[in-house]
Amino acid sequence: MEIVSRTENKLLNRVEIDFKWSHKGSKTPSKKEVMDLVKTLEPGSNPDFIVVKNCKTRYGQALTTGQALIYESADAMTVEPDYIHERHKGFRSGNATEESSEVSEDGGE
Repeated sequence: MEIVSRTENKLLNRVEIDFKWSHKGSKTPSKKEVMDLVKTLEPGSNPDFIVVKNCKTRYGQALTTGQALIYESADAMTVEPDYIHERHKGFRSGNATEESSEVSEDGGE
């Protein structure tokens, strides 16, 4: 994997990494493989706070490009839309973006 650009976005409390992954002779990398490699490239990052977006593999080329976003906290991840959280739910240990299950019910008539 080659990092094309690395930007620290202090306003959104995240690191933005644009990458290229040449996978000649092997299959297209899965989102989990990309997340694991990003975790090793960015020491100290929590895998629960990594979001991989815009992965594209061009037809006939063994090259995948994409973007990885490494957030500092679950609170910082709230800027991501709900469908992104749903896509990454299978890769999380459960610490990221736990929705509060507290429901206030009005008792009475």
